[in-house]
Amino acid sequence: MELEELRHFFPELNDAQMRLFADLPPLYAEWNARVNLISRKDTEHFLERHLLHSLALTYFLRPNPGDRLLDIGTGGGFPGIPLAIRYPECQFHLVDSIGKKIKVVNEIAGELGLSNVKAEQARVESLKGKYRYGVTRAVARLRVLADWCAQPGLSITSIYCLKGGELSEEVDEVSEYPCMVHDLSRRLDRPFFETKKVVHMQLS
Repeated sequence: MELEELRHFFPELNDAQMRLFADLPPLYAEWNARVNLISRKDTEHFLERHLLHSLALTYFLRPNPGDRLLDIGTGGGFPGIPLAIRYPECQFHLVDSIGKKIKVVNEIAGELGLSNVKAEQARVESLKGKYRYGVTRAVARLRVLADWCAQPGLSITSIYCLKGGELSEEVDEVSEYPCMVHDLSRRLDRPFFETKKVVHMQLS
C-alpha cells in the first residue's frame, strides 16, 4: 500500500496530516527495532494494518472539538496516534499496562508534535474522569470492556472497538447495551478487511 492511497479512502485529510502520516512508518521502524511495539511480521504492512485500520474508525466516530477520547490498551499507540492526527482539536488519553510501550508512545507523540496526546501506564479499572468516547483495537471481549468502563468515577458515553471475525456471541453477552456492528469490507475493498469490523457499544 502506498501512502497516497489514504487520500482515496479519506479524501478529507489535509497536507499537514499527510506529512505526519508519512513520518509514522520510519518512526515506528526505528522504535520497533528497540522495543517490540507491533508484530514484526506486520511492519511491512504498516500502512494497511495499523494506519488504515486505525483510521477506519473515522467512518463512524464523530467527535466534537474539545471532546476527550480514551484509547484503551493502546499498545504501540493504535488507534490513538492516527486518530489524534486526524482530530487535532480533540484530547486523547492513551493507556496501557506495559510501561515500556507507553514510554515509546510518548516519545513518538513528542517527535510528531502531538500536543493533544497523553500516554500513561495504567489499567482502565483504575482510571477516573469523563470521556465522550473510548476506542480499542482487539483488546478484550465486549463484556470485559463494558465492565472496565463501568467503574465508579469513570464516565464513557460509548466505545468504538476494532474487531474481527464472528461477534454475535460477544454482542449477546452485553445485551443491556445497544450495539451496532459495521463491516469494514464495505468501506475498505482490500483483502485484509474482509473479516474486520467496528463495534459501537453505547454505554450511557
